[in-house]
Amino acid sequence: MRYFVALAETLHFGHAAARMNMSQPPFSRQIAGIEKALGVRLFERNSRHVALTPAGRHFLGDCRKTLAAFEAACRDAQLVASGVKGELRLGFTMYAAQSVIPRLVRRYAEIRPDVHLILEERIPTEIDEMLLEGRLDAAVNFATGDNPHLKTASLGRDRLQLVVPADHRLAGEEAVGPQQMEGERLIAAPAAVAPTLRSAIAIYFAAGGVVPFFGFEPRLQQTIVQLVAEGLGIALVPQSISAQLPAGTVSRPLIDAPEFDVVLCAPAASKSPTVPSLFEVAMMA
Repeated sequence: MRYFVALAETLHFGHAAARMNMSQPPFSRQIAGIEKALGVRLFERNSRHVALTPAGRHFLGDCRKTLAAFEAACRDAQLVASGVKGELRLGFTMYAAQSVIPRLVRRYAEIRPDVHLILEERIPTEIDEMLLEGRLDAAVNFATGDNPHLKTASLGRDRLQLVVPADHRLAGEEAVGPQQMEGERLIAAPAAVAPTLRSAIAIYFAAGGVVPFFGFEPRLQQTIVQLVAEGLGIALVPQSISAQLPAGTVSRPLIDAPEFDVVLCAPAASKSPTVPSLFEVAMMA
């Protein structure tokens, strides 16, 4: 096609051959081969004149479109390989949705506008599974200790905070400790769903010599705070979600509140070219 376009645009075998960096005889053989393969004459030619046939004029338009599409495909392949273009599947928990994710997504979109971000809000254990199974390229989650299968970058720290109904006896306290919550019905996600949070809650109460009573164990933090709003118990939730609590609830700080790292993580063996730039953005925060 490039040989044909060169001749169609110059209408001169010598000039077209020079454009293609070859001598005229092999160039002429290429043109003859094209016409033989198509079974049509593309050029009318004699010793002094070269002109496109009607079939040649139509073929020229199609060739230009095809070559432009091919060149675009080559550029896209290079851009995808370098991580400038492509797709990034990013998982996150509800806690990150209200704090880290908006800022991280905005910054990444600024430097990689041609990468299609697929956002997946999931519970923590689902995120771990999806990362290891390759169904997510990266995720924002709470740190879960050393995991040789994941690489991580710190995005900050979060801490537990108490959420109670607005008319609860603890609603007016400046800060609350484990002993003050003894006997209260707790609402928390089960360990199978949010192991980091559940472990932090259990350790916090154990340090104060209190055995917690878990009355309800929904999977989602949004459900947890809604149950608190209905007066069905109290909850220890990440501070990152306490800024948007439902009406009828208040949050109070905990004495010596448990803290945990929020991290960006990705499979250690990831080959996704879009992930390194996401980590660069995270490290710039």
